[in-house]
Amino acid sequence: MDQFSAHLDRGWDLVQRGDTRGAEASARRALEIDPNSPEAHNLLGYVAALEGEGEEAIEAYRQAIALDETYLEAMLNAAEVYIHPIGDYEQAIEMCDQALELAEVDEEVIDALLLKFDALLGKGDAEEAGRVVARMPEGPYDNPNHTFLVGRAYYEVGRTERATQLIEEASAKDPRHAEAHYYLGLVRDEQGDMRGATQAFLRSRELDLEMGMPPWAPNREAFAALAKKASDELNPVLRRYVERADLYVSDLPGMELVAEGVDPRALVLLDGLATDEQGRPERQAGDNRPCARVFVYGLNVARLAGNVDGLEREVTLALEREITATFLETDQDEKTLN
Repeated sequence: MDQFSAHLDRGWDLVQRGDTRGAEASARRALEIDPNSPEAHNLLGYVAALEGEGEEAIEAYRQAIALDETYLEAMLNAAEVYIHPIGDYEQAIEMCDQALELAEVDEEVIDALLLKFDALLGKGDAEEAGRVVARMPEGPYDNPNHTFLVGRAYYEVGRTERATQLIEEASAKDPRHAEAHYYLGLVRDEQGDMRGATQAFLRSRELDLEMGMPPWAPNREAFAALAKKASDELNPVLRRYVERADLYVSDLPGMELVAEGVDPRALVLLDGLATDEQGRPERQAGDNRPCARVFVYGLNVARLAGNVDGLEREVTLALEREITATFLETDQDEKTLN
């Protein structure tokens, strides 16, 4: 094996081990040997994406594609970053369409269609997303991840029966697939199988914990400071419900909470709510805090944010949704009834 290939292979091996710094060093050594290697630029982009550096990743992927206009893998990698964390769905769709023109086998077609589906959902075009699902090769799928992702796509467009078949198959083929177990919990919940749903959600939680926080995530203390800042800077109408609450940061909801019905992928949880005689959230705080404790689940927030810059925004949005649903929508429902 020549020195260039050795650096490239070592880089991908280090990626699999979670050593992003080592992988980046290997990619840069490969580029020193061959600055015009699309493969080395693709590896550099992949590492940057893992580090939460979306713009750097896109720059590297674009360079790889400029050096090889038929580099389908770099196109798909770029589309994934455009979808998340960047959120440029039009660019993602453009990349997917380029990849579809080059795709020669079912696996390549599936990869491109799945990313295009996610981009269309992201931009809110559910109708076109449904048409993309209809173009999926029927299977069976050799890759368990394809089995799951196609099943998830069917679930998102409301074809629950087909989704259930594929998601159950994926979770059986790959017992360590956290996403497959999470969606298995969702479909079982829809079927009324609460015990089965809880088991699947707990398994998903266990696998998420094993995976841990992404390499770019701040430590617990910094995350707590960030969450406190997000809480303090809420709109005053919302902030008053949590401004005297104690704030805690944890990786994920506890297994006992999941067993009681809390979503293992929840971002925040309001706890210790003051209630009136009917058990409804108390709006007149008096000597009591409307909410005594706020839990922020860092691993779930990080998954959604995709990079450090998006963390505070995701905490803010999650708090806004939860406070509104807990307090303000309850008020509105009561006014409607009266």
